Amino acid sequence: MAIVLDGAGPNIAAGRERWLQRLKVSPLVAVLAAILLILIVPPTLYLVVTSFYTTRPDGSFDQFTLRYYQQLFSSPYFASSLWNTVIYAAGSAVVAIVLGVVQAVIVERTNTPGRRYVFLVAVMSLGIPHVLYVVAWLLLLGRTGPVNTLIAEIFGAGDGPALNVYSMWGMVLVEGVGFAPLTFLLMSAVLRSTDASFEEAALMAGAGPLKTFRSITLRLGLPGVLALMLLIGIRAFESFEVPALVGLAGNVTVLTTNIYQSAKNIGAINFGESGAYAVSLLLIVVLLLFWHNRLAHHAHQFQTITGKGYRPRIIDLGPWRYLTAAMLAVIFLLVIVLPVGILVFTSLQPFYEGVTWDSFRRFSWENYAVILAPGSFRDSIFNTLVLGVATATLVVPFTALCAWLAVRRYPGGSMLDQLAMVPLVFPAIVMSVAFLHVFVNLPVPLYGTLISVIFASAVRYLPYGMRYAYAGVLQIHTDLEDAATTSGAGRAFVFVRVVLPLVAPAMVSCWLFIFLLTVQSVALPLLLVGPGTELIAVTLFDLWQNGQITELAAMGVLWMCFMLVVSAVFYVTARRYQLSA
Repeated sequence: MAIVLDGAGPNIAAGRERWLQRLKVSPLVAVLAAILLILIVPPTLYLVVTSFYTTRPDGSFDQFTLRYYQQLFSSPYFASSLWNTVIYAAGSAVVAIVLGVVQAVIVERTNTPGRRYVFLVAVMSLGIPHVLYVVAWLLLLGRTGPVNTLIAEIFGAGDGPALNVYSMWGMVLVEGVGFAPLTFLLMSAVLRSTDASFEEAALMAGAGPLKTFRSITLRLGLPGVLALMLLIGIRAFESFEVPALVGLAGNVTVLTTNIYQSAKNIGAINFGESGAYAVSLLLIVVLLLFWHNRLAHHAHQFQTITGKGYRPRIIDLGPWRYLTAAMLAVIFLLVIVLPVGILVFTSLQPFYEGVTWDSFRRFSWENYAVILAPGSFRDSIFNTLVLGVATATLVVPFTALCAWLAVRRYPGGSMLDQLAMVPLVFPAIVMSVAFLHVFVNLPVPLYGTLISVIFASAVRYLPYGMRYAYAGVLQIHTDLEDAATTSGAGRAFVFVRVVLPLVAPAMVSCWLFIFLLTVQSVALPLLLVGPGTELIAVTLFDLWQNGQITELAAMGVLWMCFMLVVSAVFYVTARRYQLSA
């Protein structure tokens, strides 16, 4: 006997109608989704399939096998590399969080003199390529560096250097200090949106600044701190420059350097081994990002902004403000002054043997003359500029259109947002291996060309363009578009003549940001470049590997000056249109 529930028929019909509406996709959305799938799916499939198949000499797939994973997980070498990666990522996150949170609290919560300049310093630090930043710290802390020289003069010379930077602690310190400016920028946004009246109440009740910071500020910002620590840990988990320049020299391997060593020579590449390493790292990063998203979902438990009379307050530290100003000065010294200073000093030396009194008499411009002479260095600069401009120009308008369709809820538009964010889970070195497999197996000879690097970089930075564009479109009220539509304008006209001009400030800032990220990357283009496609970041990496330290420093200083100008323009643009703190 059938039982019919009253109202069940209409409810089922309404549910079916909702599902049909969700399945509807506008033609434009379908085209953009197809483009995104073409960009993302092939490298992912090649990466996964390669780890399960042997390859013939021509690079084509041969027989299915689990040998690569069996060798990987049974090898103590993999276990030690994974453990090193965990220690390195966790330690780097702790160092970055400590430095970043201290700066953010001082800037956002206190009346410390000069605190507003910290934003400019943090953004300007983005202009220093990470590989150059690592080299600077190796020069400072190396065997003949000024730190070891000073320690030897004070305590006497021993059998070896007092500090061995080519170790785990060296990796943690260099990576953590390098991530401090980014941590500050992210943490300052968290503190800026937290009501400071709780800190004021604690101070009025007799608690000191340190106890207030420990008991109130940190607890209120705990979700942000934990999420930020996890995010920085993920970035460190997939970082490449520090493990390659610092770790390999000290025989400290992590997963990213294992992938690089498996795939660095196209003539003797082990496709299966590099694919298995890459897939393993990709799965770990996906799990960490999933954990990060779960953590972010519980942040509502710590909300303090009620909408009733909320306004951030500045705490008067009294005479303590000079101590906090000194702390900011020390961090500025660590993040900018010392790395830049040692690079400038080294670039003026005919050869590097540390900072000595005699070395100041050997200053010359010879290295700059070599760098500026016709040759590969000029080619590197030109190729890098082409790469940065092309990548940013491809990503920005494409993501602007995708974000507009997603925000305005065109049928299937939300799918564009989700697809564009997929590359975020790929560590740079993993994406480099994935595209290496694609380009080697293409019938068109793209491997080793600048086009291949531009293509991979555009895919890599799609998520960043999508976030910028999404935030920019959200600020545009629909009434403006409705007015144009009512006047008879089509969708294309509305997007080009209404949306793009209004979202232009966000797009300019996005363009500069993607340009900065693209030209500084080492891990992504390292396995894709070939003869005639030299890039600045990869050239700096190679110069360090070849021991050409003074030429590296001169080239780095010139490039850094240019990038600092770009960073300054990015900062001014973002501040003018209230796109940053």
